[in-house]
Amino acid sequence: MTKILVTGGLGYKGSVLVPKLLNDGHIVIVVDPGWFGNYLKNHKNLTIYQKNTINLDFSEIEDIQTAILLHSVANDPCSDLAPTLTWETACFETEYLLRKLSKTKCNKVIYASSASVYGIREEEDIVETLEPVAVSVYNKTKVIAERIVLSFAQFNPTIIRPATVCGLSPRMRLDTVVNMLTVQAIKSNLITVLGGSQYRPNVHIEDLIDSYLFFISNPNITGIFNVGNDTRTVLEIANAIKSKINCKVDIKPSNDPRSYRLSSKKIIEKGFVFKRKIDDAIDEIITEYSNGNLVDEDHWYNIRWMKKNNLSEK
Repeated sequence: MTKILVTGGLGYKGSVLVPKLLNDGHIVIVVDPGWFGNYLKNHKNLTIYQKNTINLDFSEIEDIQTAILLHSVANDPCSDLAPTLTWETACFETEYLLRKLSKTKCNKVIYASSASVYGIREEEDIVETLEPVAVSVYNKTKVIAERIVLSFAQFNPTIIRPATVCGLSPRMRLDTVVNMLTVQAIKSNLITVLGGSQYRPNVHIEDLIDSYLFFISNPNITGIFNVGNDTRTVLEIANAIKSKINCKVDIKPSNDPRSYRLSSKKIIEKGFVFKRKIDDAIDEIITEYSNGNLVDEDHWYNIRWMKKNNLSEK
């Protein structure tokens, strides 16, 4: 049994990760300001501090053994909406927390970065040895946060650079490409594709969470790892949805030139096995929507919710 700190544990990824950690017998401490609500169920081994990491008391984390850092202002649009908050959350809060953790028994830190750090690339396969390319507030803060985490070598740090995530979570997101286009097709029988030729690497949320569990089980594996196993063009994603839902695909111009193919060979060679594809996420969303368990609401869209809750700086 390990005592694990999960920052940002009330979000899209954390709401899937935390129940799995509890199911595996761990004691979990979640720290999250709760911008998007709390969808975690009560559990005897779960403690939730609904506040920013900088407001943590040392006594609340002094016996932490492993820390999983998920806290972030997620994606480019949200970071552009609140750039100062993005820098503070990704960089200042990360360094502040790691300095606190350096006085504890914590000996493993896993940091959730993003494949967006690679920017706009022409390489056939994007591997971890490529230098990041700064193109936005979001990916700049992720690059700096990675450097901060790696500077604390005593934590045997592991950096995860996930592809765009798809699939179901108790704290759902309908603003990631597969999830968003699937709901468009269900609701309107129409998918609007911007551009379409851009390659987008994706990862099912269950596989992504399993990668965190993999590194918890193998704490001596350190370094930077891509996590994504299903790269398709945006139009190919739309057509995969169209094959399951009777809908039209409308292609419009795009001002987003990002296009890259992520290689996850490194984590696979360490023994990790991907089990799911985009199609699994599409099927799950169709089923949950059809059963009335998933509704298209504003709080599943980060930028809409940030604006409604005055998290915008504009």
